[in-house]
Amino acid sequence: MRGSSSYGARLANHTGVTTGALTAMNQERMWLDVPFAEKDEAKALGARWDPQARRWYASQATMAALQRWAPLPEIPTMLPGEDRTFGGGLFVDLVPSSCWFTNVRSCVDQRDWERLRRMVVDRAARRCEACGQGQEAATRRQLEVHERWAYGEKTAVQSLRRLICLCTGCHSATHMGLAGLKGIAAEAKAHLAAVNGWTPDQVEEHISAAFALFHQRSRNKWSLDLRILESAGVRVTPPPAPRRRVAIAGETLIRSRRR
Repeated sequence: MRGSSSYGARLANHTGVTTGALTAMNQERMWLDVPFAEKDEAKALGARWDPQARRWYASQATMAALQRWAPLPEIPTMLPGEDRTFGGGLFVDLVPSSCWFTNVRSCVDQRDWERLRRMVVDRAARRCEACGQGQEAATRRQLEVHERWAYGEKTAVQSLRRLICLCTGCHSATHMGLAGLKGIAAEAKAHLAAVNGWTPDQVEEHISAAFALFHQRSRNKWSLDLRILESAGVRVTPPPAPRRRVAIAGETLIRSRRR
């Protein structure tokens, strides 16, 4: 089964699936790379969702109809030039307003994004790299991918240095400005305090410093450096134009409030 062996081995390591059960599962399933926007179409053609693996799959009988989503090669667990020591821990990490929605997801094909997401979550052993928690359906805690950027103040270049796995709570605290717009700032602050062992005053001081840095950086128009993705075989497309970024920001906020 193409694209299943290495992924299946990691899945067994992180979920406790026995080797025998994994072998039986692999004989019946062929993993797919289905972008979120195409999931309904894939489902209609016979794709099925594995909630534990968080991945779509086909059977031998349905694979022919689902061939367009056949898995691409796995992305290496260490991106060329990536620094996994950069930007560790939980802190408010505000992207300058001039860079809103010029993130990795907006600059790569959705199938490549799914491959990146899967790699980052798997290499973190399906645990948040800030607080250590795993996915939990009962509390709607998911595992998400966040970018850590380095900002060259003199060159106005925003360079991707690392991709990190964060749980929903840590990701919300990281994007504190967005948390405020979504009406969940209090929860995000409480999570930030709990993970770091901070007092409310320490949380407010940290947030104030983060917003001061945000306003300073927002004066520049930044260009993106995504070479660590290109070196890993991910095709990068130009980010949305500045005017389009504003529209995307509004659309994303509306969607998030509907959830």
